[in-house]
Amino acid sequence: MPVLRNNPRIGIIGGGIGGLTAALALLRRGFDVTVYEQVGELQEVGAGLQLSPNGVRVFCELGIEQELRAICFEPEGKEIRLWNTGQTWKLFDLGVESEARYGFPYVTAHRNDLHQMLVQAIEAIAPDAIRLDHRFVAIERNDSRVTVAFAGHPSASFDVVIGADGVHSKMRELLFGAGPAKFTGIVAWRGVIPVEQLPPELNKPMGVNWIGPGGHVIHYPIRRGELINFTSVVERHDWKVESWSSSGTNQEYHDDYPGWHDEVHAYIAAIPQPFKWALISRPPMREWVRGRIALLGDACHSMLPFLAQGAAMAIEDGYILARAFEEFDTIEEALSRYQQARIPRTTKVVDGAAANTERFHNPMLAEPHNAQAYVDEQWAPERVIDRYEWLFRYDVTRVSLTGSDVAVGAL
Repeated sequence: MPVLRNNPRIGIIGGGIGGLTAALALLRRGFDVTVYEQVGELQEVGAGLQLSPNGVRVFCELGIEQELRAICFEPEGKEIRLWNTGQTWKLFDLGVESEARYGFPYVTAHRNDLHQMLVQAIEAIAPDAIRLDHRFVAIERNDSRVTVAFAGHPSASFDVVIGADGVHSKMRELLFGAGPAKFTGIVAWRGVIPVEQLPPELNKPMGVNWIGPGGHVIHYPIRRGELINFTSVVERHDWKVESWSSSGTNQEYHDDYPGWHDEVHAYIAAIPQPFKWALISRPPMREWVRGRIALLGDACHSMLPFLAQGAAMAIEDGYILARAFEEFDTIEEALSRYQQARIPRTTKVVDGAAANTERFHNPMLAEPHNAQAYVDEQWAPERVIDRYEWLFRYDVTRVSLTGSDVAVGAL
């Protein structure tokens, strides 16, 4: 049951995975929560994501483990492939032994499936908790109330408001300014392929990472293996639009990967509609809270997609936020503890994702005779453990909200 006095009304701006996870975690604890989402239909852009055991743990703690397993895919392993020859290295993969090592699996999923799973869980508790077609435009606040304004809808007042409105957060802009943003010189592509459109040899039950000079490609099954999520990045400087909904053409996609293996181009040819977006780098924020307003997810720690932790960090945020509201006596202390617990960890993840850019695109990968030594060094078991073990062992139920162990998630 809530500890905070008078069971405060909590408004969440943004109905993405992070905002919905926070809402569900708070509702499970008996809090009064309303989520506002600007779109008229609650669904993500069609794309997949990887969910490591630290993220899966949250959904299990929220009582939706079976629902998650019903929509996801558990890869059999991971392999590295060389961009031009297709040479393959079977990796020591923490994901394969994930359940035995961490108690939870490493899974892949379609974003919209995760969305719908969270929506259904929320509506089972509070059928009217999610309000669609509410575009947040302004905010007013005093010491005890926060009032949020929407385009074409009446304003609403809350005791506390959470800004979970994504990488282009209006809430962040109003509270802290837009902040610095820098084009990385990298453009990402993505597409989802029905498996029936691929020959059997391209339907692999594992995660595959093609690495090469100036780019890399990742693909893996999602939605119980019915689809292949195909995503890649390439170093180019002529596209700077940061939008997941910008359509590209298959031919343009092919042209970005000259000399890459025929299998890479076979996947590209099978994508019904590819999309592209520019990767923008933002430094980690050192403050997420202003009064009775706090940020969550990409609104405060957007990151490059090179550790596959963007969704997991927002999911962790949501659970830790609910814990803070449950464990502390005042809104101000709860938000302060939430911020204290999450900033060190998410900052380390942002920095780690950026560091992987060079690892995946190293010039040594241009020639096969150099690639073997490079892969042996960078993906040696001890190096993999060093990069990922601290991520996967983070336990949202036990990590301290008051001590000094929060930076790496030690128990």
